[in-house]
Amino acid sequence: MRTDTSLEGKVAIITGASKGTGAVMGKQFADAGARVLMVARNEEAVMESAKAAGNGAIGMRADVTSESDVTAMVDRAIAEWGQVDILLNNAVIPGKDLHVWEQTLENWNEVFAICITAPMLASREVLKRSMLERRTGSIVNFSSTAGWTGMPRKSHYVSSKAGLRALTKVIATEAGPYGVRCNCLVPGGIETDLWTNWGHRMAGEQGITFEEWKAKALGDVPLRTISQPQDIGNLALFLASDESRTITGQSINCDAGSIMIG
Repeated sequence: MRTDTSLEGKVAIITGASKGTGAVMGKQFADAGARVLMVARNEEAVMESAKAAGNGAIGMRADVTSESDVTAMVDRAIAEWGQVDILLNNAVIPGKDLHVWEQTLENWNEVFAICITAPMLASREVLKRSMLERRTGSIVNFSSTAGWTGMPRKSHYVSSKAGLRALTKVIATEAGPYGVRCNCLVPGGIETDLWTNWGHRMAGEQGITFEEWKAKALGDVPLRTISQPQDIGNLALFLASDESRTITGQSINCDAGSIMIG
């Protein structure tokens, strides 16, 4: 079944595609007609996700913090399909919750490596290997509303996600004259295993049930709901497609209205 947004003839790379939002987007993009390379460190899981995404999707193991793995990732897409039109920098790690005065360099560096250095590496490779020469392409980075507001015990995650918005502007400015766009999709909570597990941990710390914690967390959200992976994928489809051809350098929230910028 095709979505309303057509990506026929496009080639997409999606990182962090073994589960959650990445896996869902793999299927959404394949359903929209794209040929999709789904990448993650967990080879077994990403191969299963690619199989579930259907025709047009293939899986590959790669560590996006490794320059050689990122190069191999782009090599694979070009070998299979001759080009890269779309890059979704979706890989993420939340890190360990620590106050600033408890923060470790290992925790800080691991999160920065995945949440901002990896998007730089992947963007660098698709730009110089395909997009600049062909004068077309769309890069979508994935930040977090935590990067707007801050979050206790998340200095590593918040700082990397805020920095990703700045990197998005630089890529958009530099690559724009070559016809390449770069935007930043900024989710709030997404109802995945990652969010649910974090919620259970927070509920435990507060001595309340998960249902009570969830109701409290959504109490100030205007739409009183939380995004599903498909909601994030729908916006990613739009930003990746030619329907958004004059949108670049933007950070766009998808969070049921929890953060309103402007």
